[in-house]
Amino acid sequence: MKIENSKLAEPQVLDLTRDGKKIPAVIWLPKGVCHGIVLACHGGSGHKLSGAILMIAQAFVPMGFAVLAIDGPVHGERRTDGNLDPVIARQSFRTAWREGVGQTSMAADMSAALDLALNLPGLANLPVGYIGVSMGTAYGIPLLARDPRISAAAIGLWSTNYASSSHLLEHARMINCDVWFTMQWHDEFFDHPGTFALFDAIGASDKRLVAYPGPHVELQGERLSDAVVFLAGRLMRSS
Repeated sequence: MKIENSKLAEPQVLDLTRDGKKIPAVIWLPKGVCHGIVLACHGGSGHKLSGAILMIAQAFVPMGFAVLAIDGPVHGERRTDGNLDPVIARQSFRTAWREGVGQTSMAADMSAALDLALNLPGLANLPVGYIGVSMGTAYGIPLLARDPRISAAAIGLWSTNYASSSHLLEHARMINCDVWFTMQWHDEFFDHPGTFALFDAIGASDKRLVAYPGPHVELQGERLSDAVVFLAGRLMRSS
């Protein structure tokens, strides 16, 4: 499937708080009837309006899906310095991850964003999908384990052998939704044994591991197209 780089309307900014703390969140809404909601999580170098998230929105919104995104715990509007430089963001994330920042609270933040989105006009009771690789998988696996509203997910680019990641195995075993899991065969951050172990732990009966050549990189091109086909097909089946 070829993804067209269609022009997106500006997203709607959501007024979202959890436990008294603001969670920066946006949602892109399709024209006409909405078929489902795709919750998208950026990688460690990004934010809710980064290029990777925009490509996801450009793919799903014309197909009739809403796309919901929030900033990571040390990203975007959550940063006190306002710095959106990818190199700075990536280093901040690596430090935060090793210190345990957001390892379970990010899942609660995303569930709160989904609560709000499902209460918007025309979005109640719609099927929900999740897409997020690398950091999006590290924070997404606990979400998929705890939020039964998500019926399908496209994740990957993470390993149990990465620092402070051993807790993900327990959460992965609790995942029941359909899963498309991607890896880069020459990933310089996540090794094969740890990647295979994480995939193997996922409790879903419908899961598939898809490997692509090359180093660590955000979803784009063929890999993004394949993820979109998987998620859109599952959500349309549920709508």
